[in-house]
Amino acid sequence: MTIVQLEYILAVDTYRNFARAAEKCFVSQPTLSMQLQKLEEELGEKLFDRSKQPVIPTERGLKVIEQARNVLREFQKIPEIIKESRGEVSGELRLGIIPTVAPYLLPLFITDFLEKYPKVSLVIEELVTGEILKRLANDSIDAGIASTPLQEPVVQEIPLYYEPVVAYVSAAHPLYEREWISSSELETQDLWTLGEGHCFRSQVVNLCRKSPAKNEAGSLEYQNGSMEFLARLADMTGKITLLPEMATYGWPEERKRAIRPMEGRSPVREISMIIQRNHAKRYIIDLLRQSILSHIPPALKEAAGSERIEWK
Repeated sequence: MTIVQLEYILAVDTYRNFARAAEKCFVSQPTLSMQLQKLEEELGEKLFDRSKQPVIPTERGLKVIEQARNVLREFQKIPEIIKESRGEVSGELRLGIIPTVAPYLLPLFITDFLEKYPKVSLVIEELVTGEILKRLANDSIDAGIASTPLQEPVVQEIPLYYEPVVAYVSAAHPLYEREWISSSELETQDLWTLGEGHCFRSQVVNLCRKSPAKNEAGSLEYQNGSMEFLARLADMTGKITLLPEMATYGWPEERKRAIRPMEGRSPVREISMIIQRNHAKRYIIDLLRQSILSHIPPALKEAAGSERIEWK
């Protein structure tokens, strides 16, 4: 049994296709298949059911794959220990970040981080929370940034900041004249939200009063993931949307006049870095965390110490 063979079975488990797994491992498919066959012969057990498409692990194969991940994580710690002892910051760091955070947080720290650590190759993907957790589990990303708490025992959540949620109210809406907006006044039928799959959508719907949807002629349902476009839709249709405060930074004063804080205990969302508890790249991940914290707007740092609402 070799480390390479373990890497191959994890690739097949991730992509559920031998050709795709071989491509990602930079070997030919016959080479990968031969190595897996040798491993299965050594163990005396089939690890994958090749009669299914896509291929799936066998019951015992699942247990072997889980252990293989643990072995490779520990194995990968060896070079990281040496790098850390030398003070060397280099290598690839793969980061997943939710779409409602990425456009606003990344520009704050990316340039400074890459200038400070030029030997780091930072690979970033916008992913919804469920995909971040999936990618962390199969080690295809090293860390994620998402809204927490997630209550997932296999990951560690490291809070970065607490972001207030504000209302954006069309000038044509009756609540536009209000100085504050109460969550009890918000109705889901009157609110533009993100598309399915975004955790911010679920948080908004849980915050609002749930009223029966109207079935009006000419109604529109638009499943989108853009905070900017949500505000434009609110203006176009005379409705409301809720936005994370950072999404409104840099807006012209004319647009800011439509922003209303939430009355009373304003809801805030916790944004955290999430990692596998025993990840090999803890040192470089912590440097990334420190870089983010050094560039967080002061208002969000202050919100971290305030009372917050637990979003469902």
